[in-house]
Amino acid sequence: MVARTSFRNRIRRADARVIIGVVLVSISVAGVWAVVSAARQTSAVLTAARTIVVGETVEAADLRVVEVALGSADDIYAAPGALEPGGVATRTIPAGEFVPRAAVASPDDVEVTTVVVQTAGAVPGSVSPGTRVEVWSAPQRERGVFGEPRILVREATVRAVQAGDGLMAQQRSAAVELVVARTDVSAALAAVAAGDAVSVIPAAGGTR
Repeated sequence: MVARTSFRNRIRRADARVIIGVVLVSISVAGVWAVVSAARQTSAVLTAARTIVVGETVEAADLRVVEVALGSADDIYAAPGALEPGGVATRTIPAGEFVPRAAVASPDDVEVTTVVVQTAGAVPGSVSPGTRVEVWSAPQRERGVFGEPRILVREATVRAVQAGDGLMAQQRSAAVELVVARTDVSAALAAVAAGDAVSVIPAAGGTR
C-alpha cells in the first residue's frame, strides 16, 4: 500500500513538472511570437526629401512616405495627412530624417523670418542650406574704413547662398539668405543699410 502511494506521488510530481514545463514553453513561444509580430507591424511616416530649413513652408514635394517599425515612438512622427497645409518648420529637418509632429507648426507660431545679407568676404565652404551660423559685422566708420567686428546675430540658419560668378567674385562676397528671429531683424537691416562689413561663420553644432 505504501509503495502504491509513493508511486502515485511520484507520478503526480512528474505530471506537475510536465505541466509546468509545457506552460513555460508556451509562455516563451508566445513571447517570441509577440516580438516577431511587433517587428512586422510597420507604420507609414513622413521623411524629409530634402533639407527643410527652419521657417520654411513644408510642401508635399518636400516629403516622402516610408514604412517603418516605430513601436512606442509611432505617435512622435507625422503620418501622411497628419500635417496641416501651410505648416512651417520650427527647426531644420535634415534630408532623410523622419518628420516629428512637433517640427511643423502654424506660421503664427513661428517667430522667425528671413533677411538677405551681402558678405564682405567669401563664405566658408561648410556653410550651406540648414547650417547654423553666427553673423558678425564691422561698422563702417568712413568709406572703406571699418571698426572692430562684433556679433550682429548670435544665431541664424542659412536658407540659401548665392555667390557671384567666377572665382574672384566668390572670393569677394556672397548674398546669404538667413532665417533669423524677428527680434534680430532690425539690427541686421541697419547693418546692411549702413554698409557695414558683414561676415557669416559656422556656429558650434552645425545644423539643428
